[in-house]
Amino acid sequence: MSGFGHRDSAIGVPSGAVAAATRGMAMDDVVAVLRGVRRGAFGLTAIALFAMACGLPAARAASKMPMPEGPGFARLGPPDAPVKLFYETKGEGSPVLLIHGFGSSTFTWRRIAPALAETHKVIAVDLKGFGQSDKPLDAHYSIFDQAELIKQLILDNDLKNLTLVGHSYGGGISLMLALDDDPRLKGRIAKLVLLDTIAYPQNIPVAFKMMDMPLVSHLGVRMVPPEVQARVALKLAYYDDSKIGDEDIEMYAAPLRTPAGKYAVIHSARQIVPQGLDEISKRYPTIKLPTLIAWCDNDRIVPLEIGLELRRNMPTSRIEIIEKCGHMPQEEQPEATLRLIQNFLGR
Repeated sequence: MSGFGHRDSAIGVPSGAVAAATRGMAMDDVVAVLRGVRRGAFGLTAIALFAMACGLPAARAASKMPMPEGPGFARLGPPDAPVKLFYETKGEGSPVLLIHGFGSSTFTWRRIAPALAETHKVIAVDLKGFGQSDKPLDAHYSIFDQAELIKQLILDNDLKNLTLVGHSYGGGISLMLALDDDPRLKGRIAKLVLLDTIAYPQNIPVAFKMMDMPLVSHLGVRMVPPEVQARVALKLAYYDDSKIGDEDIEMYAAPLRTPAGKYAVIHSARQIVPQGLDEISKRYPTIKLPTLIAWCDNDRIVPLEIGLELRRNMPTSRIEIIEKCGHMPQEEQPEATLRLIQNFLGR
């Protein structure tokens, strides 16, 4: 397997990502990439050879050219507090931006992204705090904060005729972008695909509620082994947990092995259903973009009722139900999910 979401080490560094991601990057950007790589893989000698191979003495500031194919990092946010988001891109055609859910990364799209890239320019991004993106120790992990960063990514790369594909937390971010009245976004977003997305105030799993209890959240995330946390979360998210493989558990556990990763999980969970969502949701009828709402029939995290309510309040949407599926259709039922998205995009 190669491309989107494939990892060749236990910590999730994509095959060939570092060399490709650092082409044309300034020295400080390359250093940031190296810090994200498994430290055991690079001694001082290897780093020196790497620097020589990349021609770092002649390094220049990164340009604002469109995303090249392959992995890379986008420097986003305010100049005084920039955030680097990791992304992978492949294919040609009208762009499709894949936005993952809570606790996930580009890894979640590994089973559908390659096929989508046969007819589209597919961009999968790690949100702030997840995957290989920066995990700063701040409080800005709400869907509003994430939407601002993704908006800048869209503008900086001049993406047009764009389809946003958002899963869960990423679906909430997609809705915020669709509601954003920034004139610079006008006409750029053409379609939405919402997979089991957060959209309305709802009862959330106990684990998320516990994240709002500082002592409990810190003890739980820090004391419970990461692989146990990952296994429990995936069992909740899958209808058929026999489909959960060892690689899945390791990839979802990896971020919880670092202090920054634990911090990001805690602070994202605390804001998973943002304040004011009830008022924001009243604006969904104003979204006129063609929208595919795809939902698992056995979602125990964001129940199907949320999807049905969203369909009722988005006049240009349609809903499709994916059978024998929990909360992660792109992973548990990738063939059915891919078929729905391809038909919606017109292949």
